[in-house]
Amino acid sequence: MTSKHDLIAEETFAFLDLETTGGNAQHDRITEIGIRFWRGGEVVGEWQTLVNPEVRISGFIESLTGISNAMVAEAPRFAEIAGQLREQLDGCIFVAHNARFDYGFLKSEFRRLGADFSARVLCTVRLSRALNPEEKRHNMDALIARHGLPAVQRHRAMGDVAAMLAFFEHVLAEHGEAEVNRAVSRLLQRPSTPSHMPVDMLDDLPERAGVYRFYGENDTLLYVGKSTNIRQRVASHFSGDHQSSRGVRLSESLRRVEYTETAGELGALLLELQQIKTLSPLYNRRSRAAKRLVTIALRENESGYLQAGLTRQLLPERLGDYFGLFRSKRDAEKALRGIAGKNDLCGKHLGLEALAPGPCFQRTLGRCQGACEQQEDVTRFNLRMQIAFHGLRLKTWPWPGPIALVENCPQTGRTDCLIVWNWIHIDTLSSEEELEAYCPGTEAVTFDLDSYKLLVKALLGKDKNHRRIVELPQIKQPAVLMP
Repeated sequence: MTSKHDLIAEETFAFLDLETTGGNAQHDRITEIGIRFWRGGEVVGEWQTLVNPEVRISGFIESLTGISNAMVAEAPRFAEIAGQLREQLDGCIFVAHNARFDYGFLKSEFRRLGADFSARVLCTVRLSRALNPEEKRHNMDALIARHGLPAVQRHRAMGDVAAMLAFFEHVLAEHGEAEVNRAVSRLLQRPSTPSHMPVDMLDDLPERAGVYRFYGENDTLLYVGKSTNIRQRVASHFSGDHQSSRGVRLSESLRRVEYTETAGELGALLLELQQIKTLSPLYNRRSRAAKRLVTIALRENESGYLQAGLTRQLLPERLGDYFGLFRSKRDAEKALRGIAGKNDLCGKHLGLEALAPGPCFQRTLGRCQGACEQQEDVTRFNLRMQIAFHGLRLKTWPWPGPIALVENCPQTGRTDCLIVWNWIHIDTLSSEEELEAYCPGTEAVTFDLDSYKLLVKALLGKDKNHRRIVELPQIKQPAVLMP
């Protein structure tokens, strides 16, 4: 009687290979599908078809696979065979060499039809790594040479399927059904990882908050991310399908993962921002440091009217005197034009036009109430300006000095004390005892737009997430640099 975990004896394995027009599942298409069904030690069926990809096959792909545009011209489109294919694979263990490629392409094809596709996936690259960890190469040509497998027609679907199945039957004979069954069971239970990485790469990652870093060859930093569960988040990078060529490149380039634990989510967010801006990882698109921030200041002119002016000389201790933080002058001027249009305010007093005699352009359109010609009451105009800019006013620091945001991890007892002053993350201490003797370093700190937004939400919002605030004694604030 077989064990309920005896996959080799009880399950049907669908050894599948695809030929495609390229390597990107987002825009390339399938040209051939080959499947051989194996159960209990014998082949129980097979299914193969060319597929009309509905796009042109390049000369390079044609020479690689031998599949030409003429060959697929009369072949069925994927939509025509999708139902039959789903029936064929239903309930089977989906087996492929570098399975994320084939599985991702099939899911993309079904998605184009508005349908989902999922299966239990076994990658024979990972199976080879699990059974022969001492070997460095696990591509199909290497497996054929190493194990003396029969020659096949490579880069055609059924040829590669035959090679896969020959490898599978070879390791069954070499390692025994029990060992292969254990390896297959472990691989089916594991989250997907890049095929060139060790199958246990996720085992050492903590299920706690922190920042993780992906490195490529020559220790090139590829990506920085954060999560409240590092292992789960890293696994999610590889458990889904490649939606873009960027995802493919990141996966293929990955060579190792590092991480830094934090006591909570806020510490992870701040560390992620800092590392993205200072280390410039290749694949992070957002949160790169702006060259120089721009803000808006309101000041009275000689006639008492408020005027808006752009400035880069923002003083962190006087944030309440400024309105908005913008990554460029262009962004700030766009905001001013929006304010002018919505509130019928004078273009000259908003700094959108030169201060020359005569009406502003808004006035000629009937959208200015006359401040440019001193026809609008000063008090009334200034009140309308203050109301119009109210939503952009920066938050004044509500404490007399620096504070420590204390985050605790209930699971591990870890404590992080995040030192913050004027919405700037200055330092992180590892215990509350260090707060008593804390003195900021002499190195200048940088006022950062993303950190400002994050800290305003964390400090003034309702969700404290195991955080509390400790006010610190008045100490000399480190020099502040404005980006």
